[in-house]
Parts: sequence; structure tokens; C-alpha cells
Amino acid sequence: MNNLDLFKMSAGSLLRRKLRTILTLLGVVIGTSSIVVMISLGIAMDLSFKESLKQMGSLNVIEVYPSYDMMPSMGSRRSEGIKLDDQAVRTLEQIPGVEAVMPSKNAYMRISAGKMVGDVSLIGINPELMEAFDFKVQKGRLLSSSDKDAIVFGQRVAFNFRNPRSRNQEVHIMFGPGPDMPEEPPLDLINDKMLLTWDMSYGERRSNKPDTDSDYTPPPPRKVKGVGILEGGFSEKAYSAYINLNTLEELLEEENKARHVDKSKQRKEDKYQNIKVKVSDIQQVESVQERIKALGFQAHSLSDMVKSMKETSRKMQAILGGIGAVSLLVAAIGITNTMIMSIYERTREIGVMKVLGARLGDIRDLFLLEAAMIGLGGGCVGLLFSYLVSYILNRVTAGFMGSMGGDVGISVITWELGLAAVVFATMVGIISGYSPARRAMKLSALEAIRTE
Repeated sequence: MNNLDLFKMSAGSLLRRKLRTILTLLGVVIGTSSIVVMISLGIAMDLSFKESLKQMGSLNVIEVYPSYDMMPSMGSRRSEGIKLDDQAVRTLEQIPGVEAVMPSKNAYMRISAGKMVGDVSLIGINPELMEAFDFKVQKGRLLSSSDKDAIVFGQRVAFNFRNPRSRNQEVHIMFGPGPDMPEEPPLDLINDKMLLTWDMSYGERRSNKPDTDSDYTPPPPRKVKGVGILEGGFSEKAYSAYINLNTLEELLEEENKARHVDKSKQRKEDKYQNIKVKVSDIQQVESVQERIKALGFQAHSLSDMVKSMKETSRKMQAILGGIGAVSLLVAAIGITNTMIMSIYERTREIGVMKVLGARLGDIRDLFLLEAAMIGLGGGCVGLLFSYLVSYILNRVTAGFMGSMGGDVGISVITWELGLAAVVFATMVGIISGYSPARRAMKLSALEAIRTE
């Protein structure tokens, strides 16, 4: 028999027993859809993890800090000879795979804008590297190398500002808009009339001013201007303000003079508080991070969290897929039962085929093809049903996921998952039909013909 004859005979046999075929097919549909939907929940969880991490910062940026030795009796102690300075920057730039290196210094200062004041985390950086480290503005522009007293603000910094002279002033520290918070910030930070000061009581009422060291007189305020607002997110960029590193070093020098800080003590400290290293290929982040640690620095990145989240996601997908596989196992038993019953009902037909000269391989292929058609049909229908279930789940949970800031949804069916599900269902059908097919091959032709 040729392949076309085998196909016609298999299809005809399944159509003659419609009810049994439909019930067996339904088992495969339920099994396939169970596996696909369960695994899609794990895939959506994995994508949600990655989306959340992207909002926290870039996945290919490594944060470098000075290393500390852990001493049992004294706690932690700085490693000797390991400093964040210009030499460290040059060393990090030479690591293969590193695209850019950006040192930074931090300070906590107060900004006055008219009647409003706000305490701001101010970070000094190299303006020329802002684009390389994915700084993007929502309004205004980024810093330029010629900017001396210009500041770029994170989107949520404006919510730190308040009017200290207003008794009914609500303070929305750091978190920005929320259920009981205004959607718009209390002021526009792109403002030429701003003062930057070390005096954390600047603008307060006299009675509210904290006690300060009588020997300390803050340096005079410096005029600054806001030139840009960064795009939103939940990373450090959203809650910080950025200024030219040279300007911040000048401000820190003025503050140290005002506090009479010994210069010899300053020289022992790190020149920078943090160095960011951007890796050109996200696949190289782990290897570059290990090389940085080998140099004696501490190195952290969001990829550390990605690894743990991926392990959690794989475990969840394995558990969910295993639960769905139970349904497909039941379907496999149903296919085997259907094929065995088909052999009992068609014993005489098998005997006639053998007497007429049909090859044993053709008889085997006939039953295997029937089982494969049940698996393939059930897999395709089950996949379509999975898409419907996934759509309903995403629609039902759309409001909740939207409030959590997620755009992925609770269920994601990729084309790879869909294809694998159909192929797997077909293979389950073939494997389930193999034993009955072998049984049909071994039937005696004469005994089969005598069977009524």
C-alpha cells in the first residue's frame, strides 16, 4: 500500500467510530491545553521579572565598589591598595567586553526654588558618558561637557520639594504619584532660579532650624539651573539629580574647608564613591563581573538577580508543566485503549489484509498513523483552546496587572511553546499507538479470518 492508501484507511477508520474518536481526541485536547497554559504562566512570570529589572536599571551595567575584608573581631575593614580612583577607571576600561566606564561621587544637598525647598541626592558624573549609560530625557536635555552649574533631575525628584512656610503642605518624599498623591509635581524643575546649598535648614523657619555645630558655617549657596527631566522608572535615575562631576568636586572641596577636614585624611579616601561599568554584550556581564572581582573590587549587577529569578522561573515552569503533563498522560492511556479496542473490532479486517499480501510494516503504519492523527488533531485543537484560555486570563487580570505596572500579562504563549506542544502531542499519540500496532502485526492471519 502507498502512503495515500494508508492515510485514507486511517481517516476512514477514525470517522466510522466518531464518538470514540471524539472522546479520545478530547483527552488530548485537555492534556495539551493544560501543559501549554501551565507553562505559559511560568513564561509570563519570567518576562515580568525581566521587565521589572529593566525598570530598575540596565541589565548590562555593573556597579563597582571598593572591597572590604571581613574581620571576625573588628567587623569589616577596607582592603589595602584597592581604591576607586583614575587608575581603577583605566584598569576597568581595559577589560575585554567593557564598552564604557563612568565614575561618580555622591552628595546630599538642598535645593531652593522660589518658596520651595527639597533635599536631593546629587550625583556627579561625566556628562559625555550619559548617552552611553542610557540616560534619556523626558523633557529638556542632558548635561553637556560645557555645563558647570546645570542639573538634570530624575522624574520623581520634584515630589521631594515642599513649601516649609505652608502649614498645610503635604510632603511626598521619593515615591511620586500614588493613590492619595497629586499626579503633577509641585513645581517645574527646569527653572533658572535655583540655589544649591549645604545648609540643610535653608528656607526653614527659625524655630524649625536644627541645632548645628557653632564652628561650622555652610559655604554660600550656588546658583544652578535645571536643564532636563529624565524619563520615568524605578531605578536610581528616577530619584537622583545629576551634575557635572567637576562641579560636585568643587562643592565638596568648599564643604571640607568649611568643616576644616584634614587634607591628609581626604587623600586616604577613594576619589570616587562608585564606578559604573557598561558591558557591550549582556551575555558577557557575568564574565566581566568575575574579572572585576578578581581585581579586588566588589561588583554587583542586576544580572545577579536575573540568575536567581531564572532558577525560580525554571522550577515553577517544571512544576506547572508536570501538573499539565498528568492530563496528557491520561490522554495517552486513552489513545492506547482506543487502538487496542480498534484491533479487537478489526481483527477479521487485519486477517484479510495479511492474506491479500499486505506487509506487516503497512499494518503497523496503519495503526501508528491513526494514533498520530489523534495526537496531532488533539494537539492543534488544544493549542487553539490554550490561546483562548490565555486571552481570557490576561483580560480578567488586565486591571490588576496594570496597577502593578506590568504590561506582560499573566499568561504568555510563545510560538516555540505552541510548536513544541503540537509536536509533543503527536509524539505521545505515536508512542501510545506503538504497542497496539505491534500487537496487530503479530496476529495470525488464519485465526484473524476465522474471528466473527
